[in-house]
Order: sequence, then C-alpha cells, then structure tokens
Amino acid sequence: MCGIVGYIGKKNTKEILLDGLKELEYRGYDSAGIAILEDGNFHNFKAVGKLVNLEEKTKDFTTDKFAVGIGHTRWATHGKPTELNAHPHLGESSYVVHNGIIENYVSLKKALIEDGVRFLSQTDTEVIVHQFEKNLKTMQSAFEAFFQTIKELQGAYAILLVTKSEPDTIFFAKHGSPMILGINSEEEKYFASSDTPLIGHCSDVNYFEDGDYGYVSPNEIVLFDKNNNTKGVQFSKLSTNRLSAQKDGFRFFMEKEIYEQSDVIADTLMGRLGIQNILFEELDKALFEGIDEIKLCACGTSYHSALSASYLFERYAKIKTTVEIASEFRYRSPIMTKDTLFIVISQSGETADTLETLKMAKEAGLKTLVICNVDNSSMVRLADASILTRAGIEKGVASTKAFATQVCVFWMLSLYIAEIKNSLSSEEIAAQITLLREVPGHVKVSDAMHERIKRLSKRYLHGHGFFFIGRDIFYPLALEGALKLKEISYLHAEGYPSGEMKHGPIALADPELFTIALLPQHLLYEKSKSNVEELSARDSTICAISALEFDKADDYIPISACRDYMLEFFEMMVVVQLLSLEISIRLGNDVDMPRNLAKSVTVE
Repeated sequence: MCGIVGYIGKKNTKEILLDGLKELEYRGYDSAGIAILEDGNFHNFKAVGKLVNLEEKTKDFTTDKFAVGIGHTRWATHGKPTELNAHPHLGESSYVVHNGIIENYVSLKKALIEDGVRFLSQTDTEVIVHQFEKNLKTMQSAFEAFFQTIKELQGAYAILLVTKSEPDTIFFAKHGSPMILGINSEEEKYFASSDTPLIGHCSDVNYFEDGDYGYVSPNEIVLFDKNNNTKGVQFSKLSTNRLSAQKDGFRFFMEKEIYEQSDVIADTLMGRLGIQNILFEELDKALFEGIDEIKLCACGTSYHSALSASYLFERYAKIKTTVEIASEFRYRSPIMTKDTLFIVISQSGETADTLETLKMAKEAGLKTLVICNVDNSSMVRLADASILTRAGIEKGVASTKAFATQVCVFWMLSLYIAEIKNSLSSEEIAAQITLLREVPGHVKVSDAMHERIKRLSKRYLHGHGFFFIGRDIFYPLALEGALKLKEISYLHAEGYPSGEMKHGPIALADPELFTIALLPQHLLYEKSKSNVEELSARDSTICAISALEFDKADDYIPISACRDYMLEFFEMMVVVQLLSLEISIRLGNDVDMPRNLAKSVTVE
C-alpha cells in the first residue's frame, strides 16, 4: 500500500519526486504530497485525488540547487482522504512520510496532546513527527531523537523524516513495509518503496531489511540493523525494466498479489487484535444494539467471502445470518426488518448492484456496515459504518488478496460480536485471536509448494470440467476456487458442497472430470473423504488438498499440519489460487486481464 520517494541532490527535486510518485501509482492511492527543504526553508504541497492535482499545485514551483525532498502517495487507513490527512506531516520544523500502521499511536497521541501538541490530521502517522520533535528537545542530536522515536513505535513502518536541524539529511527506518535506497555516479541518493521510481536515475540499490534504520547525507550513508549494530550497505545492480520492477520479478500481478497475502493480512490485523478482544476503533458498539439478524450482500468473490462469514457469525457470534447475491436481491421484494444489520462487501466500494442494495437498506431504515478496501468510496460514504480491509491496490482482475483480507475481517467481526453478545468466553476469544495472529505465516508461499503445483498443472489442461468440493466453510472456498479457474483459464468449473455430489452431479463422473477436493483434517474430514471416495469409485480424476495423504487421490497437494480448520482454510485458499494461475499460464492466457472482465463492475 502507498508509496514513498525521497531525494538528496542538486537537480530539480520537485520533478524527481513527482516522477517517482507517478511510477508508484500502480500501488494505489487517494492523495499525494511532497515536502522539500531548500536553503533552510520547507516547501510543502498536498492534493487529494490523482497526481495531476498535485502537479497543478506545484506548477509555479521549481528547485535548481541542492535540496532534500520526500514524497508520498497515500491509501487511507486512519482518516478520510483529505489534504490534512495526506502526507508529508508537519511538526514545528520537520516533515515525515510513512507507510504502514502505528499500532500504539492512540497512547502516543494522548500523551503528546497532554504536552500541548496540536494535531492537524486524523492519521496515525502524525504522531511520528511530533514524537521526534519531543525527543529532539532532550537529545543531543537529531539522529538520537530519531532513534529514540522508532524505539517508541509499535507496528509496521517505512519512514523518511527530514528536519531543519539537519538540513542535508534524510533519516529512515524500515520495519514491515518495503523501502529501497538507490545511488548513482553523481553521488545523489534516492529512496523509494519499490524499484520503479529509481530506474533511469540509479545504477545500484540497497534493499533494507526489517529493523534497519539510519540516515543519509550527501557524503554519508549510515546504517544500523535491528540489534543496533552498524552494518554495511549491500548494493546490487538495478534492473532497467519498469514493468518487471512493478511486478517485483513475478510473471503476473496476480502471482505477485498471491505472494503479498502474508503482508496484507498482517496489515488487516494490525492494531485490531487485543489479548482477549477485537479492537475495531472505527465501530461504535451501539451499531449492534437491537440487532438479531445479519444480512450480507455482495457479488462475485465478495459474495464468497460473505458466505464464509455466515458460518463464522452463526458459529461464534450465535446470530442468525443470511447471504444474498446483490444482483438478485435488488430486484426482489425482500423483507427487511430493523432488527437486521445490513452488511455489504465490495473490494472497490463502487460495485453497482451492491451499492443499490445498500441504498435499499438505508431507505428501509436498517443499520448498515460496509467491508471495503477503498476509503471514501461510494459505499463507505453511504453506510453507517465501515471496516477497511487494507489490502492495497489489486491490479489482477481475478481477486486474491481482497478475498483473503475480507475473510480475515469477517473472522474478527464474528469475535467482536461474540464479545458483545457473550456467546464466547474471553478465553475462547483469546484462543481465536491467537489463531488469527498465525494466519500471515500460513499464507506464505513456499518454493516447494509452488513448484509442485506448477508441475501438476500440466495434467489439468483438458477434460470436460472441474468440480471444486468442500463442506462447511470450505464450500464457499470451493466456489471461490472454481471462480478463479473460470475467470483466468476459461475452463468450465463448478463449486459444490461435498455432500451434494450424490444428488445429481455425480452423474458426470468419469476420468475427464477433474475433482479438486478440499479435505481439512479438523473439520468433517471423514464425511468429506467419503464423498470423494464416491467420485473415485466412478473413475473421476481426484486432486486432494489436505494435510493428510489420501490413497484414493490421483494427485495430492499437501498443506502443513495446522492446528485449526481456519488455518487450513487459508492454506488451501493459496493452493487453489496458485493452481488456477498455473493452469492459466500453461494455456497461454493473459492472467491479469482475462477476456470480458473488468476489475470494478460499475454497471448492472
């Protein structure tokens, strides 16, 4: 999410920063800004919307001598997309840009306000610059103050900070969010969130590791590791292919986004997991007063995440839950009662069918909530409350990380409601929170697993169709697996409840029918196994995904030995995404731009 650029040198700093931000547009943003320190004076410009708005604001400003500059494209997490909330953020004599989420910003902000600090924005980022300036008053140098500040931060961050007390220096720190340093033969220094802004400017780059921090000046690069030991800068040659750099070496954006799921899920969870409770600062518990039913409404992949949520809400929160396809719901004469919380789900927040159902619910007087990835989208503005998934930009049309983050939000929300309704004990909620903390580790793609799926995919290029089958919450995952395959491979695929195969679909079973069987060890394993055996007995080709090897399977894709079915859910999610990807690549398809499809469906 978001993008950072920085520059120290004698060229037109404004143009370098703006050009760098343009190269980071693919990451997604809703506002942008730059700050330049030249001759002891700051010049700061911010704009909401596209970079053309920022360019317009800076058209009469130029730099033609040595300057230090930082820039940022923001994807809103704390606070709406406004100029005040846009980066860089100002202290008395310093500016900061930041990617990530500061988990303890509320306590830091409270203490700073008590000290008389006046905040201008709603962001978590602004605490960094004020905390730095607070420390600067008692420390012997700006670097000591910066080091003390990052010690006091909890969460994920990539930070660039400039201050008048060291006017030729950029201070930096990296933990959990990407950041790169680039150099060239002219002794200029560049910072960026990815390679692309550096191409054409730099010859060599250093990729910072988590815990790295230090400072850069015209003649010096000082770097420390997470243990506060001085370390050498490890430069490597920079690629010259911008598109490849945007993809970080992956063949397609969809592949990159599958690999990103560990990081974006960590962002989704950030600041929301307490010890024995879920922390949704954006929600007022009054939203759930008088609510006896939840109605979920969505389309496509978001519909599948809603179906997954229905199992979690009824299992953990013990609340009646129904799920509706938005394109159908809006043309019915649905019965909507005011004891129902109406939840819509959309990656973009602009999906036409879903947006119309939200308007219907509002007109009927229902309380409304939106699960969305885009702040200030139509749905976020219209609903009573919203929870942002923090998935970042998703360029692949076939959704991957949006689905993963939506399910994580629903899992947390089911526990949040469970606490309100006392349907789970604090110990049970704490156990679930411990599982949630493990999810980012379970969606990391191992080389061995990806290579196995890549080799296996050549066996599934022909035939008369696929059945993805699963029970309980693995049925929505089966639907999502089938949808992913249909979208990018153009092969026929269906998702089915495992127990329904014998009620008709099993008539299709033969060697050219491929069954992708989801067999979680910790949820109805024997029941699901029995259903797969019925298909195997009729000579269907079986690919089993499970932690337990299944002797009736023609192919087997192992997942790790998880301790809970929800961890198995996320591991299997990655497997079906990769299987669809590799089959599509073997068929020679454009994975990122499948035919006939659009990313945001804003028409009926």
